[in-house]
Amino acid sequence: MKQTHTLIVGASFSGLASAACLQKKGVDYLLLEKSLAVVTPWRNHYERLHLHTNKGLSHLPYKKFDRSFPRYPGRVQMIEYAEEYQKQFGIQPLFNTEVKSIRREGKHWITTTNNETFQSECIIMATGPYGKPRTVQFKGMETFRGKIIHSYDYKRGSDFKGQKVLVVGFGNSACEIAIDLYEQGAVPVMSVRSPTNVFPREFLGIPILYIALIMSRLSPRLADALNDPLMRMLFGDITKIGLKRMPYGIFQQIKKDGTIPLLDIGTIKHIRQGHIKIQNDLDRIEGNIIHFLNERKDDFDAIVAAIGYDRNYAEILEVDCSRFDDLKQRTDDQKYFGKDGLYFCGYWVGPTGLLREISLDAKKIAKDIASKRQRFE
Repeated sequence: MKQTHTLIVGASFSGLASAACLQKKGVDYLLLEKSLAVVTPWRNHYERLHLHTNKGLSHLPYKKFDRSFPRYPGRVQMIEYAEEYQKQFGIQPLFNTEVKSIRREGKHWITTTNNETFQSECIIMATGPYGKPRTVQFKGMETFRGKIIHSYDYKRGSDFKGQKVLVVGFGNSACEIAIDLYEQGAVPVMSVRSPTNVFPREFLGIPILYIALIMSRLSPRLADALNDPLMRMLFGDITKIGLKRMPYGIFQQIKKDGTIPLLDIGTIKHIRQGHIKIQNDLDRIEGNIIHFLNERKDDFDAIVAAIGYDRNYAEILEVDCSRFDDLKQRTDDQKYFGKDGLYFCGYWVGPTGLLREISLDAKKIAKDIASKRQRFE
């Protein structure tokens, strides 16, 4: 059984940030990664993907983005940044090591993998809030003669050139995929079920997250009240383009639902210009005819289901499920932060972006681990 003070599970951005911060504190650690490279999710994403938050607020601890990078780095640039980060801090993950179970035994954590077993005083879960893709299930989908894929498997719009494609969902990935499809010659239609909040990526040339950073210091209700006139001025009445407006604003959405609003990169403009059509929630499929809940129907060549991910950390982590309720709020507000040496890095998505929260989490976790270690030495 291999021993270490702290075991980190997952070598994407959360795991790399945690490793660098532990190094700064002189804490012994091991980093496990089930794939063969760092930031594997980013390597598998669709080609058009860009960071939706500006690079000034989205870098990891102790290393900013290169000045040559654009304000919103693309997928390849994010991979390059991660590889440089790994190299700069000499981070050496144990690749091809998939965690099967993590359990508490006495004063230690026992982690079983496909290769060997590890014993540690602390565990940092760094697999992120986006686990495995949700199973695509639509009534009658077995009769559909075209391609049906989860957005996880979507790569490029050119694969659907000349086709009418239904994108199910209206999150950030769904909206960027719809834009990508239009730009590369497909005809995108979006099936939208839930009410939505829309946030601009920039206002008067200023990344909106700088404004969100200031407003996040207020109560969610007050921040939304101040923010609402600006959103109405920028986007108008979104119900007139087929969307449903949430009964509360962006900051209350994050607090109540644990979900993030649409950070608009041009989707609303494309909808208003007729480049992207909006349809109601999908009801059933009959051959290549898709029926919607408002009794409309249309013929499609393909379906991209941007329906999200299952948060599957409970499958390997043998703890009381109440611990996972903590992940709906920032680290400072978590009830069980660091209890028994268990930490979660990068699971709460705040109004100023996931990568910024990862950076803050990693520093707080490393500081807490180091202080506890010194206390008992």
